[in-house]
Amino acid sequence: MSSSASKVNERATQIFSHLAQITPSLKDKVCIVTGAGSIYGIGRSAAISLAKRGPRAIYVTDLTLDNLDGLVKVIQSTFPGVDCIARAVDAASTDAVRGIIDEAMSTYGRLDVFFANAGIATASRLQDEDAESFMNVMRVNTLSCFLAIKYAGAAMLKTGSGNKEMTGGSIICTASVAGLRSGAGSPEYSASKAAVINLCQTSAYQFAGTNIRVNAVCPGLIETGMTKTTFDYARERGTSHKIGQLNPTKRYGIASEIAHVVAFLASDEASYLNGQAIAVDGGLSASLPVVPGKFH
Repeated sequence: MSSSASKVNERATQIFSHLAQITPSLKDKVCIVTGAGSIYGIGRSAAISLAKRGPRAIYVTDLTLDNLDGLVKVIQSTFPGVDCIARAVDAASTDAVRGIIDEAMSTYGRLDVFFANAGIATASRLQDEDAESFMNVMRVNTLSCFLAIKYAGAAMLKTGSGNKEMTGGSIICTASVAGLRSGAGSPEYSASKAAVINLCQTSAYQFAGTNIRVNAVCPGLIETGMTKTTFDYARERGTSHKIGQLNPTKRYGIASEIAHVVAFLASDEASYLNGQAIAVDGGLSASLPVVPGKFH
């Protein structure tokens, strides 16, 4: 057997031995969540879902500290064994992203989970978009994911401290069904999320053999701070019953339904999920448009 084949087999044996001890927890692991400031947001719900699995620490971040101190109190009072730290971080700034990762590494000696959730949405038509608006959406939605993957991935390769014996980790990026197919978002928003999906797929191969997994989660119509205006308008008009009726589940989703998937992807239970774009959309992306009464 060649030396390279022997190393592959040895690595596989190490991983399989580790997986045999999997529990539904994130015990000893260190997590970072961006875009966690919205009261109704996916980032906030994901931080709570991660905390339920008992990690050592969670950094909750957003562009400002608004609502983050409250989130810290909720997590630390509900899950007293979890350190929760709030930081103001521009997720699309190289210095800021490197800074929060460096802080986690210097404090805890490891990084295991990075949920790159920061993002913005627009509802503009192509005719109303311009180069400036397009690049701003790409910066916030896509560059932020690039920076997370690049620098979190580098940190996840480090071992020897924080009781971390093997390289590895889980990077999860928030994309959207709008990145899978047209019709669910504006051109600039959809393009930014399509780029996130491809970035995750490409990056999974960049970290091949390291046990670092990179996946995208693709929410459908979810009631969050970003979409709350649309939901409130529908309720005022008495048309809220129509929201989410295009998917086969026949309803819209809530942030915690995305957060549960994020927490699963973060854990070793999802150890064989890599380079995927997972639609959590009630089935919206499962079909071409369906004419009522035909084929079902």
